Amino acid sequence: MGHFCVCSRGTARSYSETVASEADYTARIVVISPKDAAKSNGTVIVEWLNVSGGIDAPAVWFMAHREIARAGFTYVAVSVQQVGVEGGTSLVGAEMSLKAQDPQRYRELHHPGDPFAYDIFTQIGRLIREGAVDGLRPDTVLAVGESQSAAFLTTYVNAVDSSAATYDGFLVHSRFGNAAPLDDTNVLGDAGAIAAVPFRADLRVPVLTVLTETDVVGGFRVGYHAARQEDNEFLRAWEVPGTAHADNYTVRVGFIDDGSTPLDDIVAAYAPTDERMGTRLSYYLNFAPQHHYVLQAAITALNAWVRAGTPAPSAPPIALTGGNPPGIALDANGIAEGGVRTPWVDVPIARTSGLAKDESPMSFLFGSGELFDAARLCELYPEGIEAYLDQFTDALDQTIEAGFLLPADRPEILNLAAAMFPAVRC
Repeated sequence: MGHFCVCSRGTARSYSETVASEADYTARIVVISPKDAAKSNGTVIVEWLNVSGGIDAPAVWFMAHREIARAGFTYVAVSVQQVGVEGGTSLVGAEMSLKAQDPQRYRELHHPGDPFAYDIFTQIGRLIREGAVDGLRPDTVLAVGESQSAAFLTTYVNAVDSSAATYDGFLVHSRFGNAAPLDDTNVLGDAGAIAAVPFRADLRVPVLTVLTETDVVGGFRVGYHAARQEDNEFLRAWEVPGTAHADNYTVRVGFIDDGSTPLDDIVAAYAPTDERMGTRLSYYLNFAPQHHYVLQAAITALNAWVRAGTPAPSAPPIALTGGNPPGIALDANGIAEGGVRTPWVDVPIARTSGLAKDESPMSFLFGSGELFDAARLCELYPEGIEAYLDQFTDALDQTIEAGFLLPADRPEILNLAAAMFPAVRC
């Protein structure tokens, strides 16, 4: 795939009653597209870059880039928030804005503040539609965003989309229950942690939201459980058991996973680790593979929903217990019940969870995991790896048939399952 970076200049309006109505901006756009135009599938994915770590982070691209490239999508990353361009508050206190990293290169960029971000995102979507960005004239334009960006997209869907009518569908990845403000209130502040905000009932276009256990339960923010609503004509919510807001794919696997990396290297990167940002934790981070693979399926499902009118599949929510925040109802293996069922939770070799202690910066977002001991593995699979793979394959095929994993990922998933099964003798 080829890529390039351009600037977009304009005047954006604010949706806030407490901020000036208009302001000039100069935003950065990064475009990644198939080198062979004939391999393009006609859809552009526009990501609202995530700035929670103080840096423009392409979170959806990072976790789903294999499918984005494989299926012929064009991908556009937009520096749409002030922190990513000018600097400001982040969860880790790092100053990694574009201007901090390279003042000379990014000197022309200017962001007037997040109340203008919504209109900036609209204007860039329209430029893409009109062919003003590298001559792109897509059939379909999808908006995507993860975590903090998902909170902003939730507000965009609820307050902006009905009049802007720019994007054909939205993938809202790993949102909590809250939404971003329209004014200049800091989304990371306490005010944004309180209120749960469902999606509006009268959605204009399809919205698919993919949620991990961390997102559903919350704690750092009010959990998505408080904003739950029934699936409808234009809404699907996929709550995925055994997953965390971030995991080993985020910190290790994604950096090497280009489709040609040897299997042994991928397996080694998925291996349980108790290290996070230089701190040794008292537990392993979540190391389950399903988050990455389900998100790839979600992108394809949303595209098919928009282009062919085939609704994305529905799934039940993750089962919860009482409490505030609530707990997660667990099966005999300590794995969440309900939700999008995958072979990693129905034919497990480990207990993985979206919940964890907060022992280093943002470590609670990375969940936890624990491999089963030999006794439990032998109890579950007394005939060893052969029995395990038979059951795993059946569960995998059921999940693919249900639409929550992609057929194209089946061989890789099976190879990964075989390679990750612990060496035990029963």
